[in-house]
Amino acid sequence: MRGHAGAVTDHLRPFRIDVPDAVLIDLRDRLGRTRFPAPAPGEPWQYGTDLSWLSELVGYWADGFDWRTHEERLNGWPQFTTEIGGENVHLLHVRSHHEDALPLIISHGWPGSVLEFVDIIEPLTDPTAHGGEAGDAFHLVVPSLPGFAWSGPTTQTGIGPKRVAEMWAELMARLGYGSYGAQGGDWGALITTWIGTVDPAHAVGIHLNMPLARPTPEEMADLTQREQDAVDAARRYQDDDSGYYKQQSTKPQTVGYALDDSPAGLAAWIGEKFRTWTDCDGEVERSVSRDALLANITAYWVTSTAHSSARMYYEHEHGPRPAPYVEVPTGVASFPAEIFRPSRRWCERNYNIQHWTDYARGGHFAAMEVPDLLVGDIRAFFRQVR
Repeated sequence: MRGHAGAVTDHLRPFRIDVPDAVLIDLRDRLGRTRFPAPAPGEPWQYGTDLSWLSELVGYWADGFDWRTHEERLNGWPQFTTEIGGENVHLLHVRSHHEDALPLIISHGWPGSVLEFVDIIEPLTDPTAHGGEAGDAFHLVVPSLPGFAWSGPTTQTGIGPKRVAEMWAELMARLGYGSYGAQGGDWGALITTWIGTVDPAHAVGIHLNMPLARPTPEEMADLTQREQDAVDAARRYQDDDSGYYKQQSTKPQTVGYALDDSPAGLAAWIGEKFRTWTDCDGEVERSVSRDALLANITAYWVTSTAHSSARMYYEHEHGPRPAPYVEVPTGVASFPAEIFRPSRRWCERNYNIQHWTDYARGGHFAAMEVPDLLVGDIRAFFRQVR
């Protein structure tokens, strides 16, 4: 039975992030002893993460980056842990002072974390202080995916996107929310899609910034220019950018040993994806600050969850696919540098599209790159379904 909105039960334990000093000292020591490979031939980034970029990032991570400021910011919001289906779940639960606010669960992906959302939490929970109306307010639930960061490593097999969606439905019930919205990108988009399938009685709407759809053979024969660009981008991804996916969906534990042992290796693995997937013209800091990037990477390091986060790919490849059509009202924010950018007509075969916006800037990490646009789009869609 669902309780009163916002109720905190005995299942929820208050939580604060408090990384031991010894962990940060060890991190700096490891960074200082990094054994870099020889430079690759050819153009920078041609063979992967560029040596000069990484060495500069590693130097700043060791001597200039201050994790405690990011830890303090996260600790400024209420956090909890709870156990669902035998797995630990960490979450931020930030209630609006507007009592009629709509509960909204936001899911990140890989290689993201709850740190992706630090710039959108206050505009969504306190809209009147950030250019919105009281009717735009949300009670936010922002969990770390199972296997990621402070949720800790998963302990069971089968914890893929569908299972996480079921866990999120249980989480929202545990928090006392009888109806709610859901939002996500990357794995968060797939989990949010599954929420529309597994919990339509309580999910009033879903909002995605990476919807899932492919063209039919008939559509492939009659592509618009935007659709042709999307097909070309998907082919480039498959040919030049999908090696990480193959590794993490087949042998995630193997690469996990390296990622959990070498912070420089972890920074190379994640940093290259931020460069490739953001709207940055090849310079990461045009879209995401160096501190924001390192805060996200540090979340993986201090929790030793690079290996377990990679398992989401394996579980997806060996698990179920979503239903062919999601009846729950769906909103989409489509950003030009997104990995996959299907057109509205492709998505309308999979979703009950009620809202769609094509933006001129932004990429895969929209909450970090263009928080103003993402907040505005979330507000606009959910006005239709509150």
